[in-house]
Amino acid sequence: MKRFGKVTKLLLLFSAALALFVLAGCGNQSSSDKTVKIGIMASDDRIWKPLAKKLKKQGIDLKLVEFTDYNTPNKALTQGEVDINAFQNYHFMNDWNKANKGNIVSIGDTYIAPQRIYSKSIKSVKELKDGAKVAIPSDSTNEDRGLRVLEQAGLIKLKKASLHTTKDITENKKNLKITPLDAAQTAHSLSDVSMAVVNNDIAEDSGLKPSSAIYVEKITKASKPYVNFIATTKDKKNNATYKKVVKAYQTKFIENKLKEIYKGSTLPAWNYKF
Repeated sequence: MKRFGKVTKLLLLFSAALALFVLAGCGNQSSSDKTVKIGIMASDDRIWKPLAKKLKKQGIDLKLVEFTDYNTPNKALTQGEVDINAFQNYHFMNDWNKANKGNIVSIGDTYIAPQRIYSKSIKSVKELKDGAKVAIPSDSTNEDRGLRVLEQAGLIKLKKASLHTTKDITENKKNLKITPLDAAQTAHSLSDVSMAVVNNDIAEDSGLKPSSAIYVEKITKASKPYVNFIATTKDKKNNATYKKVVKAYQTKFIENKLKEIYKGSTLPAWNYKF
């Protein structure tokens, strides 16, 4: 009986040691293979897919969650459906946080993409006829930006304001019928309007070539609020894994990818000198 008892104790000790070994192995596996869900615009997958392959070698499994409009990525972030997102600029984030009592913050700049004016009926903004229909994005930050682009192009004048709406137009010599539309619809409206101000990613998703634009927004010091970035919620801004994603993005590899894919229409912003 004593011998049997010793054997039993040895078996129990062995089982306990084996269990600890298995648990330790599982723990190491989870810590070396961390999953991060990132919300992006559909056209940006050409940048994020190759980056995801690089991050995989660092033990980070980057899952891409694609969106086709600007209304849902921040909601998905605050509701925990994604861990980080990369689609918005500072103007957009500040306005969204204010309107939704949000706590979204930037953890690293990505790129800046000028807005462009496209048309199917004219080849220059100078060809616009009196009373022509013009579409611009309707969300507050992009409506402001779209109006500033029309002012840059010499089509309207605006009074001073932090975020312009069509009510802030002080001069419109051609009596343009300027209609704010959901950003995702601006490109599709080109069959119904003389021209439209379209965000770069929406243009990409709609098959519009940057080279076909009839006007390109000028990037100046005033363009800093339009820099895009990787975002998360304030309580996660110091997450070490998310910082690795940012570090992996802000490299020569991604800079070259931006040049290769967007042909100069999108510029790396983390080291851009305004």
